[in-house]
Amino acid sequence: MGYRAPPSGVTLDETDAAIVKGMLARGDRQHDIAAWFGVNGGRIGEIAARRKFRNVAPAQESLLPPPGPYLSGRESMVALKALEEAKSALVRAEQMLK
Repeated sequence: MGYRAPPSGVTLDETDAAIVKGMLARGDRQHDIAAWFGVNGGRIGEIAARRKFRNVAPAQESLLPPPGPYLSGRESMVALKALEEAKSALVRAEQMLK
């Protein structure tokens, strides 16, 4: 019996589907769109193939996130650590000035 992770619980609604369609129309890769929403690429494929949210119109360009690729989980953790270290340095500097 193979291991299967529990479902993430992340679902896409009509607003998300409109953004997905807008990103697809802009030419974003399905992989990048899936990463933005934190879903399996198959969910984006279902929208692209019109199997889900068939009647939802694409979102306007102004409502779309910036084009990918996006940071990986690993890259996000490195960035978060750097921000935490910078925040600590700022707090220490502020305390020294008081």
